[in-house]
Amino acid sequence: MSLTDMRTTTEHAVGRVEEVPPGEGRAFVAGEVQVAVFRLRDGSLHATQAACPHAGGPLADGQTDVDVLVCPLHLYAYRWSDGAATSGAAAVRVYPVREVDGLLVVEV
Repeated sequence: MSLTDMRTTTEHAVGRVEEVPPGEGRAFVAGEVQVAVFRLRDGSLHATQAACPHAGGPLADGQTDVDVLVCPLHLYAYRWSDGAATSGAAAVRVYPVREVDGLLVVEV
């Protein structure tokens, strides 16, 4: 068994879907982890760590499109698919998120 197999995750309801307007993000706490949850204009949900690894910028305030999240401080862009920075900088952590009965559920 590898260390990856031994990791456990927990799902946390962090808020209601309507708390995050389409095209925007909001900061929440999932367990003891600060996360930023986004609802894109296409209706898809995404979640990342709350602070940019570059300079601690509030990622929930970033700009989004279907492919990337852009940090509001220094415009570093991070891919939704894997959290990698398009510039080669340190990646952000991405978390599974889904809607359950109107609630945002994040797995950390």
